[in-house]
This record gives sequence, structure tokens and C-alpha cells, in this order.
Amino acid sequence: MVIAVVALIVIGPERLPRVARTMGHLFGRLQRYVNDVKADINREIELEELRKFKTTFEDAARGFEGTVNATVDSVQGEVSKTESDLNELTKIEDAARSGTSPSTSADAAPQAGEAGREPHGGAPPPAEKTSA
Repeated sequence: MVIAVVALIVIGPERLPRVARTMGHLFGRLQRYVNDVKADINREIELEELRKFKTTFEDAARGFEGTVNATVDSVQGEVSKTESDLNELTKIEDAARSGTSPSTSADAAPQAGEAGREPHGGAPPPAEKTSA
């Protein structure tokens, strides 16, 4: 109240409304400027929080990726080991079949000179000639 009385005396009644209007505009600009600065500060704070969250998320993703890669490598190693074991068993089984199994050798084509086979590829032996 004291400020208003001093302003009336110093400025005068003719110029007081114009000065008051100018002061109101300046005060409004000041408030908008302060609000803009507050909004900028809040945006920066939120941006920094988002950066921290992004960093945390990326670190977690890298950790998960490392875990997945280690698991995949482990599984691939086990698959390779199992594959080599199966290949080895197949070789052993093939060797055992070719050496001792009669069912596979009976299905094979007859070879000349084998014991118990006809000497002429399955034809009967030639008849002996008798002189009369």
C-alpha cells in the first residue's frame, strides 16, 4: 500500500495508469520467462533420467546378450560332440555289419571263387560225357 501511495506522488495521477500497465506487462513477461526456465530445467532433468535409464537398459541388454551367446556356444559344443559321437557309432556299426552280419552278405552280388557257390555263376556243372 505504501508503494502505491509513493508511486502516485512521484509519478503523478496522469502517468500512473500507463506506468502501471507497463509494469503489468513487464511483470507478465518476467513470469513467462521464469516459467520457461523452469520448464527447460525440468526437461533437462527428465532427459538426464532417460539417459540413465537408457544406459541401464543397454547394460542389461549386453549382459543378457552375453548370457545368450554363452548358452548358444555351450549348446553348439554339445551338438558337435553328440554329432561326432553318432558318426563314430555309425562307423563302428557299419564295420560290424560288413564283417560279421550274414544278412548283408547274402544280399550282395555273388563273387567268383566263394566257397559253397556254383563255379559258373549259378549254372549247373557241365554233364560228363560217357562213351558208349
